[in-house]
Formats: sequence, C-alpha cells, structure tokens
Amino acid sequence: MLLWLLFAVMTAAAVFAVLWPLGRAANVQAGNDIAVYRDQLDEIERDRGAGRIGEADAQAARAEVSRRLIAAADAAEFAHSLPVGSALWRRRATAIGAVVVLPVVALTLYLAIGSPQLPGQPLNARLQAIHQDQSIASLVSKVEAHLEHNPDDARGYEVLAPVYLRLGRFEDAVNARRKLLALNGENAERQSDLGEALTAAANGIVTSDAKSAFERSLALDPGQSKAQFYMGMAAEQDGDRAQATAIWRDMISKAPADAPWLSVVRDALARVGDDQPIASPPGPSSEDVAAARAMSEKDRGEMIRGMVARLADQLKENGNDVDGWQRLLRAYMVLGERDKAHAAATDARRALANDPDKLRRIEDMIKSLGLEG
Repeated sequence: MLLWLLFAVMTAAAVFAVLWPLGRAANVQAGNDIAVYRDQLDEIERDRGAGRIGEADAQAARAEVSRRLIAAADAAEFAHSLPVGSALWRRRATAIGAVVVLPVVALTLYLAIGSPQLPGQPLNARLQAIHQDQSIASLVSKVEAHLEHNPDDARGYEVLAPVYLRLGRFEDAVNARRKLLALNGENAERQSDLGEALTAAANGIVTSDAKSAFERSLALDPGQSKAQFYMGMAAEQDGDRAQATAIWRDMISKAPADAPWLSVVRDALARVGDDQPIASPPGPSSEDVAAARAMSEKDRGEMIRGMVARLADQLKENGNDVDGWQRLLRAYMVLGERDKAHAAATDARRALANDPDKLRRIEDMIKSLGLEG
C-alpha cells in the first residue's frame, strides 16, 4: 500500500510541475512582455544616439520590436476583455483535470491489460537463483576441465553422471556411466544406473541396451530395486501388464516401510490398472503397534525380538539386502544384544563381500555402532 501511495504522489508532482504554468494569470505575462519591448525601443535609441549602430539598422530594429510590442498589447487587451478570472479558471481547471484524469486513465489501462495479480519477485531471490544456476554450471565446467587432464579419475565421473541426468544431458550421463564401469568395474548399482541413463536418453523407453544393463544388475543383486522397477517398465512397454504387475507387487511386498521409492511403484501399479490389495511389508502393522502399547514390558520385548528374528531369517535368504542388515544391527544394539550384533556384522560382511559399495556402507554402520572389535 505504501508503494502505491508513493507512486501516486510522484505522478501528481510530475503532472503539477508540467501544468503549473497553465494556472498563472495571462495578463501578468502580457504586461511583462510590453515592459520588455519598451525597454528594447529605448535601448535602440540610446545606441543610435551613441553611434553604436547606423540609421538603417536602428530603423529595422525599431520595426521588429514595435511589431512584437503591438502583438503583446493586443494580447493584454484581449485578456482584459474577458470576464474577470475566466482565463485563469480555465487554465486551473485544465491543470486539475489533468492531475485527476491522467492517473485514473493509467490505472484503468493497467487493470485492463496489466497483471496486478502476479506475486512479487524479490531481487534477492532472483539473484540467488541466477547464482545457483551459475554455481552448477561452474561446478560442471570445473569437473569437466579436470577430467580432460585426468581421464582416469573415476570420482569425477561419479560426480558428473547424476548432474548430467538432472540437467537433461542424457548422452553425457550415459558416457559417464560407461566410463565408471570401465574404471571401477561392474556391480549391481552401476549397471542399474547405466540402464537408467540409457532409458532417459531414449525418452523413457527401456531399450534393449538398457534392459541388458538391468538384467546384468539383477544377476549381480536380485534385490536391486531400481533394476526391478525398470524391468517392470520394460514389461509394461512390451504390453505384458501381468508381468509388470507381478514385478511391482513383489517389490512392494518385500520393501521396508520407509523405502523412498514405494510411492513411485504404487503409482506405476495404478497406471497398469492393478487395484488388488498388497501384502504388508515386513515390520509392525498399525494393529501391532496398538497391541504393543497395551502389553507389559516383558511381552513387548518378546514381540520386538520376534520381529528381529524374522528379519534375521529373511537376511539368511537374501543376504544382498544392505538396508536389512543395517536395520538388524541397529535393532540388536537397541535390545542390548551386542554379541548378536557382532555375529550379524560378520554375516553381513560375508554376504556382501562381492559388492564393494554395500560392503562399505556396512563397514560405516559397524564403525558408527562401535562394533569394529
């Protein structure tokens, strides 16, 4: 509101400055002009008498000044012949009308063809957005320049690959993923990342190359969620909705309750028209939680130990589930069963020995829990 008032005051001041002469009395100006022209005639006579100008020049100057004097006298006579104050009132009415009408016309036009409903765009927010874009571009340029001189630096490609994908540079993302595989060797995650980049480069179509990458990922780790999801997409695109449904339902039935991709898989199931109920993933249901609150401490502990035991049995069947191993280690430590946590850490290392990335995650968990010894 304050800004609008400021604009209104500035507009009024500008119009007032331009139209102020219209509000002045005309006969005052005419009287001033007559006095000036008479002074000029007297000055011409003085110059002629002093010999500064000749008779011919003096005659020409007197004629021109006399013409102007007559015109000024006629204007003054006309102003005096009007009703008292009529000329002044007309000028002042014109000025007042301009001050009022011009802003009203401008505001009407703005409301008709402008966009007053648009939210403000603070300068600081716009500058920060520009700076962020420049920062990303600068980061990419620096890493690319580094890789030109160090083409075997796998870490550089690991940084660039997901950035390329977010920026829509899909071919560059594919090349970075292939380079990572060549430098660091294959594992399930790298193969699924390559398949994802190939799919993005094909506008969301799971090509034969992408499908091969996902199949290789699942051969290395049958529980690789990204590869499973895209294999479901491949089945859907091939027209085999039953296969896609089976893959995605199986993913949900085995997923932990906090899996970040659950909503995406559920949306995919809805897309293929599957509305059948899905078995709850391992873990306590809402009924379990309500029952636990009514239990004694002893019974509640037994229920928790039962769930932990079921998780341990599942990991014996699928030892590649690094998230499951992490939950199991944390659960044992919460229960105060340190010996079982040590044994589970040994089992996890053995099960994930062929996958350096997952093994590293387990080692980090072991260190954070103080189970190194």
